Amino acid sequence: MFAMVLHTPGSLLRPERRSASEPGEGEVRLRVCACGVCRTDLHVIDGDLPARRPCVVPGHEIVGRVEAIGPGVTGVALGDRLGVPWLGETCGLCRYCLEGEENLCELPEFMGWSRDGGYADQVIARADFCFPIPATYADAEAAPLLCAGLIGYRAWKKACEGRPVQRLGLYGFGAAAHLLAQLAVWQGQDVYAFTRAGDAPAQDLALALGCVWAGASEASPPESLDAAIIFAPVGSLVPLALRAVRKGGTVVCGGIHMSDIPAFPYELLWGERRLVSVANLTRQDARDYLPLAAKAGVRPKVTIYPLAQANRALADLRRGAFVGAAVLVP
Repeated sequence: MFAMVLHTPGSLLRPERRSASEPGEGEVRLRVCACGVCRTDLHVIDGDLPARRPCVVPGHEIVGRVEAIGPGVTGVALGDRLGVPWLGETCGLCRYCLEGEENLCELPEFMGWSRDGGYADQVIARADFCFPIPATYADAEAAPLLCAGLIGYRAWKKACEGRPVQRLGLYGFGAAAHLLAQLAVWQGQDVYAFTRAGDAPAQDLALALGCVWAGASEASPPESLDAAIIFAPVGSLVPLALRAVRKGGTVVCGGIHMSDIPAFPYELLWGERRLVSVANLTRQDARDYLPLAAKAGVRPKVTIYPLAQANRALADLRRGAFVGAAVLVP
């Protein structure tokens, strides 16, 4: 098999040839058709997330075809097209797993962090953590749904679980926001897109997707927001988002990593505003979101790179060289 491998945090990925592995108990081997390039991959590669294993293959927005099936796997056939997300395994025994919050599992495994991921032409995954992909999506289109889509969906549910949300702000209009915006607009919400100052391509994309307003993160929206979701890993956005939401509103931090949140006056939080985070995802999120995205007509905007150009794709993501999402294709 061919893979792009991270040997040392902060270094470039190295192309390597490895022997193909056989799937173990409860596992399948997929021939990778596409793998999305996620900002979480940057956090793994840059060392923002401490290394979980040496010489790991990144990637956790994986679409592939089943080419080998391990012992004990049922309901999966050779040739099936499956998606593999960030959450690769849970213990099933801790209080969080038993209480239906497997995203908070005490002993989780993650694709592309503690397990080898999809920056390769083959990947081994737990069959019960793989999901069928709606037929309406091509392989490269489907890949961003498996993290950017799913974490956006979970953050959106968290934003909407308190008071009704009509005006929704999205801070950082990248892969996750451009997918969630389409779903929220389809649900009848007014979406306000916040980008880096001067990022005209991202603002233009937001308006083309149906957002009612797009502007710089430092700007005040024309109306107070009912809720806001922060996708950019920038702690200084938290006080800005709290200032933008009304009393009783919610601000959700949607990333796995964020720079330090600066001190801010209590009055920004006062008035029963809520500041919450979202962690990982559950398998039920995937079961709910993937068919809903297809029904809502969510269409990812993707830029495709050959797998061997993974370092270029990561560099382009880091400097904001494209809008939407990047996808690697072997």
